[in-house]
Amino acid sequence: MLKGIPKILSPELLKVLCEMGHGDRIVIADGNFPTESVGKNAIVVRCDGHGVPELLEAVLKLFPLDSYVDHPVSLMEVMKGDPVETPIWDEYKKIVRAADARGEAAIGTIERFAFYEEARKAYCIVATGETALYANIMLQKGVVKE
Repeated sequence: MLKGIPKILSPELLKVLCEMGHGDRIVIADGNFPTESVGKNAIVVRCDGHGVPELLEAVLKLFPLDSYVDHPVSLMEVMKGDPVETPIWDEYKKIVRAADARGEAAIGTIERFAFYEEARKAYCIVATGETALYANIMLQKGVVKE
């Protein structure tokens, strides 16, 4: 056991976070995301039974966001005409505000199919049991400046 590490982070996910370098991306995917097919060239970590917000909060306790890009946090845009609401994004904004001095300004959106293409280049995709729609989030790692 280690002190100060959020219990929700498995040893496998901790290893991945440690391995990642500046500019690498991680996707924390909702339960509908095609994790295995999109992530066939990435490390896939299963966190079934957990939601995206609690994993996001735990990851951001250890993971610096890239300060050299405008939006190191990316959300999948809702398709035009899709009547889906995204209240989970408000939770993400609160979590990002607590983790990064840029707050909500660190968050951008990517069109759905472009998000899939960017996710194919991710270092890791985390599969969750999140049931909210359009709850996928991509983080770009920065450098530790301590």
